[in-house]
Amino acid sequence: MQRFRVLFLIFGACLIFAATSIRAEPLPGTVLKIKPSIVGIGTFMPTRSPQNLFLGTGFVVANGQYIVTNAHVVAKPLESGKLEKWAIYVTQNNKPKLAYVDKIVVDEVHDIAILKLLKGRLPALKLTTRQVREGKLYAFTGYPIGMILGLYPVTHRGIVSAISPVAIPAYNSTKLDSNLIGRLRDPFHVYQLDATAYPGNSGSPLYDVETAEVVGVINKVFVKESKENVLSKPSGITYAIPIEHVKKLLISKGLY
Repeated sequence: MQRFRVLFLIFGACLIFAATSIRAEPLPGTVLKIKPSIVGIGTFMPTRSPQNLFLGTGFVVANGQYIVTNAHVVAKPLESGKLEKWAIYVTQNNKPKLAYVDKIVVDEVHDIAILKLLKGRLPALKLTTRQVREGKLYAFTGYPIGMILGLYPVTHRGIVSAISPVAIPAYNSTKLDSNLIGRLRDPFHVYQLDATAYPGNSGSPLYDVETAEVVGVINKVFVKESKENVLSKPSGITYAIPIEHVKKLLISKGLY
């Protein structure tokens, strides 16, 4: 009888451990859901060498025709005389593919841009309706160093370490410019992460590791210029724009 009790306790402990392990590791399955919706953002010019210019990351939303990225990622003027076009790069069946897009709307205040596929559709990500919590684990997937090592989306994870205003007051007037003054007058909150992102991650989706719902857009330029104007040396902190601003932009154009 004693031996039976010991075996029963061991078996029960194994079941509890297995269940805990399953609950504790949702990220691998979530990454599989996320990756088909991740695209590289850039331009294609037939007379240029190389023909493809990588600028950042984006992700597919709404009906599968629309792509979200940062406004600063697609800020460059196209050299239309040289047939330069906006393009996205995606991996399908383990092969890189190019598709042309148009830039249809830009929100410079929140550094968001919406692109539209000229042909076809891609799997779209769901935008969250849940509140983001400090201390909760999230992840982001994108192309941190562009296409140098191939078109392979890379995933990082970290907690939201703070939710704070996009701009902080400068300690002297020489640090103020028109953009910063505007953000101070009408500030919005951003997510600060304890994970490291790289320039190519700009435009990557920040998502809930359990639900795969997008909660924000990784931003490596716009936010740092606002929040870190008081620092002589920029930090390695990563920020994200809340997804509510993307939803409002899509809704305002009848796209969501």
